[in-house]
Amino acid sequence: MNPDFRDSEQETTLSVKVIPRAKRNEVSGFLEDGTVKIRVTAPPIKGQANHALVEFLADTLGIPSSNLALVSGEKARLKRFLITGLDKESVFRILQNTSR
Repeated sequence: MNPDFRDSEQETTLSVKVIPRAKRNEVSGFLEDGTVKIRVTAPPIKGQANHALVEFLADTLGIPSSNLALVSGEKARLKRFLITGLDKESVFRILQNTSR
């Protein structure tokens, strides 16, 4: 299975399904369509889960949060991010290695 990444050399688009109000922040796997499933402790209130998700992704990928842009799904569980500074292979490898 290959996550739903679209990229150039240093830009990657990543599909994420966020699960708010989890016990811990974690990459919990990949859906059949390649979407990355991520759990965050924050509630989906006033953008808290989105903020937690951006911070978690930035920390996990080792990039500044300014290199992540939420391009769709601001108020939905399914989100799409544009990641700058990493190619798709690097993003996939890092997320796969941190998945439980």
